[in-house]
Amino acid sequence: MSSGDCGAVAGMGAGVWPTEVICEAVVGHLPGFSVEVLPQIDSTNSELMRRARAGRLEPVLLLAEQQTAGRGRLGRSWLSAQDTCTGEMSSLTFSLGLPLSPRDWSGLSLAVGLSVAQSLHPGLRLKWPNDLWWQGRKLAGILIETASWGAARYAVVGVGVNILPPLDTGLATAPAWLGELLPGVDAAQALARLAAPLVQVIKLFELQGFAPFQTGFNGRDALAGLSVTLSDGTKGVAQGVDAIGALRLQSAHGLLKISSAEVSLRLLEKPLFEDI
Repeated sequence: MSSGDCGAVAGMGAGVWPTEVICEAVVGHLPGFSVEVLPQIDSTNSELMRRARAGRLEPVLLLAEQQTAGRGRLGRSWLSAQDTCTGEMSSLTFSLGLPLSPRDWSGLSLAVGLSVAQSLHPGLRLKWPNDLWWQGRKLAGILIETASWGAARYAVVGVGVNILPPLDTGLATAPAWLGELLPGVDAAQALARLAAPLVQVIKLFELQGFAPFQTGFNGRDALAGLSVTLSDGTKGVAQGVDAIGALRLQSAHGLLKISSAEVSLRLLEKPLFEDI
């Protein structure tokens, strides 16, 4: 394990993790910030939540070269490991933990997703509330959790990006992977693109909420104009998000605004996409 000194950390098959570059770019926004690389952990989100509950609220980016019990939204699993054939990282999995005190937490996962998309490729689309899509297939996911400690609140922002073709997931639609749109970009290079802009976006969100990101999100909205059904059976046509990140859904009962973190949705029609 390496941590905190901003020195380069040797990765497993993915070259050198850009810890020093990330630290230098971020520490001005987050004093005391460190980068920590673990060869294996159950879940980077779970580890930072454990630390927060024990009173460790320092800002940190925790990266796992192998994640054995990663979690996605609504209890879904997210695993990461080293490719046994090439030795490369099959996915990039990291969590950013930091004390945070926005006036309104609504839309944070959307702002994070927008930051990841902007850092990677103009053709990426965003599926409310926490997925990134490439040509109608999931490329990356976001999981945000918080822990309270006295008057403080600690946010843990988990990001998972498929770097190589995923193994058989049993999904009807195979996930996308970064090599499809950015050939030759490995996990370390992807992390270098993502980390500093993500911190800046989260700090802006803390000050101004989701409103500054509404236009950017709607410009990449994968669901806009499509028929969807919610997990409670409600059906309608998605019409972007409002200034706090709520999904606007035109239903038979009028325009609804959906903001619950426990709501999931599925498409009733296939999206159109373009190669960009």
